[in-house]
Amino acid sequence: MSTLIKGGTVVSPTGAAPADVLIDGERIVALFAPGSAPEGPEVIDATGKYVIPGAIDAHTHMQMPFGGTEASDTFDTGTKAAAIGGTTTIIDFAIQRYGEVVQDGLAAWHGKTADQCHIDYGFHMIVGGVDDESLKAMDQLVASEGITSFKLFMAYPGVFYSDDGQILRAMQKARDNGAMIMMHAENGPAIDVLVKQALERGETDPVFHGLTRPQELEAEATSRAIWLASVAADCPLYIVHLSASKALEQVRNARDLGRNVFAETCPQYLYLTLEDQLGAPGFDGAKWVCSTPLRSGKESHRADLWQGLRTNDLSVVSTDHCPFCMKDQKEMGIGDFSKIPNGIGSVEHRVDLLYQGVVEGKLSLARWVETIATTPARMFGMYPRKGIIAPGSDADIVLYDPDGRTRISVETHHMNMDYSAWEGWEIDGKVDTVISRGEVISRNGEYTGRPGRGKYVPRGLSDYLV
Repeated sequence: MSTLIKGGTVVSPTGAAPADVLIDGERIVALFAPGSAPEGPEVIDATGKYVIPGAIDAHTHMQMPFGGTEASDTFDTGTKAAAIGGTTTIIDFAIQRYGEVVQDGLAAWHGKTADQCHIDYGFHMIVGGVDDESLKAMDQLVASEGITSFKLFMAYPGVFYSDDGQILRAMQKARDNGAMIMMHAENGPAIDVLVKQALERGETDPVFHGLTRPQELEAEATSRAIWLASVAADCPLYIVHLSASKALEQVRNARDLGRNVFAETCPQYLYLTLEDQLGAPGFDGAKWVCSTPLRSGKESHRADLWQGLRTNDLSVVSTDHCPFCMKDQKEMGIGDFSKIPNGIGSVEHRVDLLYQGVVEGKLSLARWVETIATTPARMFGMYPRKGIIAPGSDADIVLYDPDGRTRISVETHHMNMDYSAWEGWEIDGKVDTVISRGEVISRNGEYTGRPGRGKYVPRGLSDYLV
């Protein structure tokens, strides 16, 4: 069945222009000048609305085991919430822990997603134990499983941590097979020292989660990862959830030298602060415990990150969606901030929160679409199937109403959380209609999608590598 989206303004990475979009089945087949499309198809009236590619969240953690519990969103609840918020594809993380077989970890995550996802999805692979067998597995996943990005951790000793030698070996393998190395860049052993010292002083409140993870330790690890990638013949490197000015400086300097270095940030670092959220009275700050942590609003981090988005030193905005409820989960850390599960839930709100940056003059419309859709598709081997409104691309399309208004609250969100990190926030814009592979799954607040309709998307190599 063919559908015509008529009367809207199509926003692409190169700008915005009036155009009508013709869908046939699951694909976009043509764009027409306004009023010139053939008669006959079902019509969706997009008058006064932006027509943008379905957003891609390239960093989520549904059902992720962490800290003695598990992320509260399943692939069912999490992808439904993502869809309602205008995200039509996620890339989650399958996990190999130390001593496990990489392919077994991947199979476990395929099992979690089976018949559950409302939208399309792919996987990155967390390699928790770099050895000869896991390095061989990296080749196999690139060649036959459509997984072309591998995440390593410089944090969490005893859990996911890789030392410099392991990181170098994985980077050398990625340089050979064309994959991307994604890096959680914080100096974990040094952080553990600071955490132990803080607890010995009786500093147990959630705010100390941020104070024991200073930006210097993010910057040091970011710089070290960049230099290790250089030793590995300029292995492509993607820094996840970059939060601070000094870490951004390391990325900017590398990019100025033409290096294969990229980075993402997240909405929480663009808007929230250590003082106002993490330092909330009592235990309330636990709602905003995440790693990397929120940074001080007394410094220039937020302004620098917005600038980094404008200059493309920050390429992508993802969420690092890893939600936990306060009851029975975040509360595990009462009296010991180091036991608070790390994570914030935002998968439903990223499109709106970044549009607020457009409203406030911090991003252009084109850059909004680039950071939430087109660049993630290109960075992670989904383009042009995803991330663009063009003939032949999947009909993943969002109609966005700039005259609408969105109020965020636990009472109205669809994520499986008993609080909202964005409670009471109001956005000057609203997701109106969401189309996934040609099917309208959300319209005017009414959700009509279903679990199991989302498909696994095998990915190619990144468009950005040289």
